[in-house]
Amino acid sequence: MAPVLELKGLSKAYGAITVADELSYQLASGEALGVIGPNGAGKTSMFNLITGTVRADRGQIFFNSEEITRYSAARRCRLGIARSFQIPQPFAGMTVFENVLVAATHGAKMPAPLADKHCLEMLELTGLIDKANDVSGSLTLLGRKRLELARALCAQPQILLLDEIAGGLTENECHALVESINSIRKTGISIIWIEHIVHALLSVVDRLIVIDFGRKIAEGDPKETMASRQVQEIYMGVDADA
Repeated sequence: MAPVLELKGLSKAYGAITVADELSYQLASGEALGVIGPNGAGKTSMFNLITGTVRADRGQIFFNSEEITRYSAARRCRLGIARSFQIPQPFAGMTVFENVLVAATHGAKMPAPLADKHCLEMLELTGLIDKANDVSGSLTLLGRKRLELARALCAQPQILLLDEIAGGLTENECHALVESINSIRKTGISIIWIEHIVHALLSVVDRLIVIDFGRKIAEGDPKETMASRQVQEIYMGVDADA
């Protein structure tokens, strides 16, 4: 079966700063892929390249075997690529339901009756149904993180890109968010999750990629990859000989 997403030699630089250096990997349908790396390693830049908010200097991106390297961000969203952001920025003066409705009607171009039903289903899935009529600016951090998930899901993605969505949460809140992400996995959506809270990541993902200076330095089983000498030295700042 062809991968739902494939990056081939993806590269991007801003002058002397390289944020993607010949990145290549595949994402299978229904797979959850974790991505870790030091701050400034190019992880969020990789998401910008996948979603089309930034254009690659070289390389190719394929979605369901269709090359999308030069497609606009809006076109990629309509095809089925959605993302969350590190810092949630909901429409603070609008209700939770109105926030997700924007994603369904403008991101997925769903007609109103279908959009209403879909939005309610996604709020249920992400644990926000009881907050549907609350103004989004009143939500806790966990609530805003859940809203990031719900908004992305209302765009009807095949691929969901999560950018450090567990950042800033307490241990209990992180556990609750992981439960929501595992529920999303059961729907068959493929996930790429960038995260610094490694124990949360390892409880969800099937495979792990480590990025440093825009280059993939390790890939494989999550626990084996985390235990590797190279990852400990580069990502964790630990001298493996110590």
